[in-house]
Amino acid sequence: MLARIFSCGVIGLDGVIIEVEVDTNKGMPTITIVGLPDAAVQESRERVQSAIKNSGFSYPRARVTVNLAPADVRKEGPAYDLPIAIGILAATRQIKPDMLEKTLVVGELSLDGTLRHVRGILPMAALARQEGFQRLVVPAMDAGEAALIPGVEVIAVSSLRQLSDWAEGDIELPVIESDFGKESDQNQFMTDFQEIKGQEHVKRALEVAAAGGHNVLMIGAPGSGKTLMARALPSILPTMTIDEALDVTRIYSVSDQLPPDTPLIRVRPFRSPHHTISHAGLVGGGNWPRPGEISLAHRGVLFLDELPEFGSRVLEVMRQPIEDKVVTISRAQGSLTFPANFQLVAAMNPCPCGYYGDPIKPCTCALGMVSKYQKRISGPLLDRIDIHVEVPRVEYEKLSSQRLGEGSQAIRERVEQSRKLQLLRFVDHSSSEKDNGQVKTMTSNADMGPSEIRKFCLLDEASETLMRTAMRQLQLSARAYHRTLKLARTIADLAGAANIAPNHLAEALQYRPKMNLDLQ
Repeated sequence: MLARIFSCGVIGLDGVIIEVEVDTNKGMPTITIVGLPDAAVQESRERVQSAIKNSGFSYPRARVTVNLAPADVRKEGPAYDLPIAIGILAATRQIKPDMLEKTLVVGELSLDGTLRHVRGILPMAALARQEGFQRLVVPAMDAGEAALIPGVEVIAVSSLRQLSDWAEGDIELPVIESDFGKESDQNQFMTDFQEIKGQEHVKRALEVAAAGGHNVLMIGAPGSGKTLMARALPSILPTMTIDEALDVTRIYSVSDQLPPDTPLIRVRPFRSPHHTISHAGLVGGGNWPRPGEISLAHRGVLFLDELPEFGSRVLEVMRQPIEDKVVTISRAQGSLTFPANFQLVAAMNPCPCGYYGDPIKPCTCALGMVSKYQKRISGPLLDRIDIHVEVPRVEYEKLSSQRLGEGSQAIRERVEQSRKLQLLRFVDHSSSEKDNGQVKTMTSNADMGPSEIRKFCLLDEASETLMRTAMRQLQLSARAYHRTLKLARTIADLAGAANIAPNHLAEALQYRPKMNLDLQ
């Protein structure tokens, strides 16, 4: 007898419908799985056989053929265990598959018939709604994640026997519903800005960066607080919207990095990879590409500490994602595109010993070593960083003071107010502007393109004169020109100004690169 069960796979960040066909015939008792399965799918033969027997069913003494269609799509992972087992039980008439019509089934089986966690549930649920399926059967521990997508009944099952009893109508399983009412807890961050002593100009630069989504490079001696302030940055970032949270959760679901008991990520990601990371680990890759650190930092912060210690190839592959907000990975089998709208925050020392230019501790590096060290970071990458700020050592009086600075909550309120102004500015423009046939969505000033800059970053006569002088003296590129205007627009938004004034532009210009230190 032939049985047909619908399941789902994941390619990149998107789901794909997989039709599991099971047929039983007379012959040598074997099970054959076809349809381009990987090793994990092939190994499901042993898991399914043991799970069926240990759940109280009879495994057929016949030739079993399992076809995973479409046959030209590679199937990977253990998520097909449950649909294969249900298909075998339906083909041997041990259960009635009527309840499983218009239903997607996914799940990994243990040898005793209980279900285990499966990665990529969120894009599967989104595909189920898109393709018109009424129900989605998932392991109980993944039900909260699947329920984030409205319009699909989510049935949580804990074992093969429980699913069989539900399909036979012997028991009823409740439909899982999700609760979006819980707000994110910004207080969970370990570092609050009020605990940072001194460095007021650096805090200001980070506030501007958070308000507009701009990239930051901090340069200073060891122990001056660069890493501490970078780790405090998420505490002043605006709270993610539901759409942004679902976008981030989808990436973590596919990467199988969702925290336990956290079906929806509500706090902006903060990723801090070590400088030994490979370029594939940073941007994504593998035989079947998975998201890298820049995609895991989507809608959040990517912090690169000790920036010159990263390999030059690793750093250069970020140039395209920083501009396009996506990363495309091409393989012989095809290309996959992952979102990468992250905020880059980097920290570095001015020289190998770390004390070049320090007023107290002398530098022990030769001038040639200092120059070589700084040149590890290419000019094109530096040109893509909006804010360059020097971080000096903190004086003893400020370190020993018991007085607290301005807290993260107060700064975050100003940042969120600035973001609201930007969203209101972009709402009408986004509905009319399209990129490759799709509506462009902008959430911060850093997302603006040339057309938006021309419309929203107008300069008065005094600002034009200042910008013209800066272009000549600082030798700014066309990219640096546009990034300076976007930064000035953010500074004006923080000040509540409708137009960019000379003082806003002057502050933006002071954040341009200061890497050309006097080495003469």
